[in-house]
Amino acid sequence: MTNLPKTNTRVLLKSRPTGIPQAEHFEIAEADMPALEPGHFIVKNEFLSVEPAMRGWVNAAANYSDPVPLGGVMRSFAAGTVVASRHAGYAEGDKVMGMLGWQQYAVSDGTGIRRKVLEHDLPLSLSLGVLGINGVTAYFALTEIGEPRPGDTVVVSTAAGSVGSAAGQIAKLAGCRTVGITGGAAKLKMCLEDFGYDAAVDYKAADFQQALAAASPKGVDVYYDNTSGAISDAVVARINKFARIVICGTASVASWDPWPSGPRMERHLLNKSARMQGFLVWDYEHRYEEAVARLAAWVREGKLRYREEIIDGMAAAPDAIASLYRGENLGKRLIRL
Repeated sequence: MTNLPKTNTRVLLKSRPTGIPQAEHFEIAEADMPALEPGHFIVKNEFLSVEPAMRGWVNAAANYSDPVPLGGVMRSFAAGTVVASRHAGYAEGDKVMGMLGWQQYAVSDGTGIRRKVLEHDLPLSLSLGVLGINGVTAYFALTEIGEPRPGDTVVVSTAAGSVGSAAGQIAKLAGCRTVGITGGAAKLKMCLEDFGYDAAVDYKAADFQQALAAASPKGVDVYYDNTSGAISDAVVARINKFARIVICGTASVASWDPWPSGPRMERHLLNKSARMQGFLVWDYEHRYEEAVARLAAWVREGKLRYREEIIDGMAAAPDAIASLYRGENLGKRLIRL
């Protein structure tokens, strides 16, 4: 058994945010390392994930999971190595990924472990990005709900992000014309040069709607929506007959209390016989390995590119979600311990 420290560094939820959590809502604290009981194992986390969805996990109103309790370890996916085990299914040296939290060490009985990471020829960090929840989300949301067909025009919002960039590339592999929506010159360049979009438009630009029309002259067949709000209003106005709209995120909405109002989409959906459907990756848990195998093969073949933004140390964690929403990241954001 690896010699373990007596204490464990953790990031705790100190106060309940309304909207986007800021650094002051968290605190870094030490706790005694718990004893290793039979049927349990200890993971030394090497990478902590930062997800847009974490905003919803700490707000008072539950969405698809209960809020993180005040004083509790911040919920997050993490990847690391089993360093001690009294569990028959996990041995020292196993690489694992799961809901292990923002902490240096995590004790588990197997609950919350998403998978053993078996792609030893690829970086462990990818299990939290293109080979993790982000890539799996892009894969199933696009292929199962978006149903891309050769020749379709597929528009993706937050196109340079970890989910959006994978969705755009998967659409390209399906023979589609891809249009990415992002913000700023650096991310426009990433969409075109790193992720192979046919066109990219800046939602911050004054001529956004005109640029979107020029980038999708034949209309929109599939819209992969990570934002909601004004961006989506502009895209939905351009949908074609029998378009498919995938609701994967609502990043542009700072708070759902009070419930925001805005343009209605129903008439567009009715007139175009279009379909809009929400997506939660948990609905595809039973097929997770299917997606990872396909995504890993594409990565090895050079057909699926990714970009990571790795920040170092637990001290970077409290502000990591807020800065994600400020648009400061270029690629999948990870904290390396």
